[in-house]
Amino acid sequence: MNQTLQYPTSPRDSTIAPAGGRIAFIQSCWHKEIVDQCRIAFVAELRRLGRPEDVIDVFEVPGAFEIPLQAKLLARSRRYLAIVAAGLVVDGGIYRHEFVADAVISALMRVQLDTEVPTISAVLTPQRFHEHEEHKRFFHDHFVVKGTEAARACMATIANVDAARALSA
Repeated sequence: MNQTLQYPTSPRDSTIAPAGGRIAFIQSCWHKEIVDQCRIAFVAELRRLGRPEDVIDVFEVPGAFEIPLQAKLLARSRRYLAIVAAGLVVDGGIYRHEFVADAVISALMRVQLDTEVPTISAVLTPQRFHEHEEHKRFFHDHFVVKGTEAARACMATIANVDAARALSA
C-alpha cells in the first residue's frame, strides 16, 4: 500500500462498492495506542465514503501473529464483504520480526485466495522502531494515513471483486 493509487474519494464515485454487507476490522493489541489510529482513520474514511460505522465489526487479537487465524474464521463465516487487518510488528530482540511479518502477510494472502474474501493489510513492520516519543509520534501519525488508505483500498477492492464476479455470473 505504499504506491500512489486512485481510490474512490466520494460516495458518488462509480468505483464505490455496492451498498450492504459488513466489513471486519482486526487489530493487534501490541502497541495498541498506535494501531488504534489505523482503526479510527479507517472508520472515519469509510464514513466519508458513505459507509455507516455500524457495518464495521472490530476484533482485537493479542498480536499480529494471531490476525490470520481470526481473518480465516471470519472469512469462512461469509458474513463479511472484506476483512482489514492492522498491526505493528517490531523487533522485540528475541526473534527476527521479519519472520513474523512475513508469516502474517503470507497467511493473509492465503486467506483471501482460499476464501475469495478480500483481505486488506495495514500490518506494518518498521525497519527500526524504538520506544521513544519521536518514533511513537511518527507511527501514530503514519497509522492515520494507513487507515485512510486501507479504507479506500477496501472499498475499491470490494467493487473490483463484485465487478469480476458479475462477469463470471
